[in-house]
Amino acid sequence: MFEFQNVWFKKQGQWILKNINWQVKAGERWGILGLNGSGKTTLMQLINGYMWATKGQITVLDEVFGKTSLPDLRRSIGWVSSALQQRLYEHETAEEIVASGKFATIGLHVLATEELMNEAKTQLIASGGEHLIGKKYEVCSQGQRQLILIARALMAEPKLLILDEPCTGLDLVAKRNLLNHIDILARHAPQTTLLYITHHTEELLPSFDKMLLLKSGEIFAKGATQELITKDSLSAFFEEEINVELQKDGQVTTYLNRRL
Repeated sequence: MFEFQNVWFKKQGQWILKNINWQVKAGERWGILGLNGSGKTTLMQLINGYMWATKGQITVLDEVFGKTSLPDLRRSIGWVSSALQQRLYEHETAEEIVASGKFATIGLHVLATEELMNEAKTQLIASGGEHLIGKKYEVCSQGQRQLILIARALMAEPKLLILDEPCTGLDLVAKRNLLNHIDILARHAPQTTLLYITHHTEELLPSFDKMLLLKSGEIFAKGATQELITKDSLSAFFEEEINVELQKDGQVTTYLNRRL
């Protein structure tokens, strides 16, 4: 699917990412956990080709960066981020925004045929947004907007889906509902490789079979989720004593072992 080989990235004289060696295979579901400023979003921008590595080699979908057409490659990558959410047209309906994902454009600039709009509605329904059909984007809540963005990303049937902190700004109920939909997606779309980026351990879903822990621009650890989401591993990562509890549904609960 993609591979980073000895990748370094420098910005304004500072190393943001250092010696990244990481391989993701087709169909894997990865949770990427890192604190603020750890380089998570920069890592995703490198995958999309919106930034270039200072050193090292990046291969995505068997294409080596620097030797391929990035616009063509990006059509195979679905990316959900807060930056994209702010660029969409507020006056469009949910299904119009979803339909634009088929062409990787901001706004729908082709004829909205009945076939295209039915396809968009079907994708919106499959993503848990049936109640949003016909609703203007400008009146949608933050959680509803994230559902629309996920449906939009899936319209082009991407081989790689990147969810960059999709729960940012959501209340408790909206976060739970969105995570439920993402968990269903991860379990029932085996053809799509998934990367979920967060700095909250409670967002790590049972369907994520792999984990990458990113700290200060370096890979702290990577591997099977059950081996990394442990008291010893997370305590070393956060440099605090962390307790870990596994719930019946496979969800992980973590908390600091000290009083404020």
